[in-house]
Amino acid sequence: MTPPNSLIGRIANVRLFEQFRWRAGVFGSIILLLSLLAFFPERYKATASMAPTDSASLGLSGTLGQLGAINNVFGNQAAIEVAMRVAKSVSVRDLVIQDTHLASVMRGRDRITLHRWLDHKVDIRSLRGGIISVEMKDTDAVLARDIVSAYIRATQHQLTIISRKQTNYKRQILKELVSDASAEMIEAQQKYDNYRLHNGFADPHKSIDSIGNRIPMLESQIKSRQVALSVARRLYTDGNLVVKQQLAEIETLQSQLAAAKMTERQYPDSLGKLVNDSNELFPLERELGISRALYDSYLRYLQGTAVEDLTATSNVRVLEEAYIETARQYYAPALTGALAFLLLWMAIEFYRLRPPVGERLQSRRSDD
Repeated sequence: MTPPNSLIGRIANVRLFEQFRWRAGVFGSIILLLSLLAFFPERYKATASMAPTDSASLGLSGTLGQLGAINNVFGNQAAIEVAMRVAKSVSVRDLVIQDTHLASVMRGRDRITLHRWLDHKVDIRSLRGGIISVEMKDTDAVLARDIVSAYIRATQHQLTIISRKQTNYKRQILKELVSDASAEMIEAQQKYDNYRLHNGFADPHKSIDSIGNRIPMLESQIKSRQVALSVARRLYTDGNLVVKQQLAEIETLQSQLAAAKMTERQYPDSLGKLVNDSNELFPLERELGISRALYDSYLRYLQGTAVEDLTATSNVRVLEEAYIETARQYYAPALTGALAFLLLWMAIEFYRLRPPVGERLQSRRSDD
């Protein structure tokens, strides 16, 4: 039983390929034609590169940090992905078509066809180090360079629009937050001032501290008067005017100390009044401090949006302007096709020199 021929065997046994001159003519012509197409017409490669910028590269990191705008609107991790997505977007291709007047250059093609042509011809890749490369191969070197330059400009323009939209959105939110924080701060300040007016405190902390220090001061004065009384009794009798004066002063100080230690809040300058005033003062100060901190923070972030607007146009730095590479460019599909036909020709020649065993036996039987 004869095994079936392989694909190479079937092609090699075609009647046209029985003679070498026909095989050489067919395959040689195809290989020569594809080789010519790989080199002619000459193709040119236009290249440009860019990279997303950050605040540090602009020398504004300190200023942006002080104003609460240290991070860009995209976030550091997503900067490359966002730039790549924008560069491949339909809006960028529309700007490229408009900028290069591509519709008039390529007459008879509608918008969809031009978009497909650009998507096929222009290669946008992300390289190491956060670099984005824009490349295009074409037989027209000037057109290829213009299109690559237009891609860089269009990408910068679209990223600027996105940055400003995000900044405007952030600004509107911050304005509302600043307005609300300002109203809360004014209300908290009014409550704090009303407390000062009601209690007669120009500086509540100093006034409360003076009341709190009054008790140990009275106790110290009483002890000193008791020592003086003890000395006076050694020199005078209890009926002496000096002794009576010391006793009167001690009695007065003790009554003042007793009044100061009272826990009822209705007594002025008492311990109860001090505790009550402190309890009322603490939430008022806390509310005022929080409202002031929020207002200052929101205001600083709002000021930071002004710097973000100024840096919106510097979202991408161009590392290399569009240029034509000096290396000779080849048409890869034609070159690959020529190599494939050359390998097929070599396989056919090898097959005819050393056909499989089954085919040789079949050939001998047919000769017999």
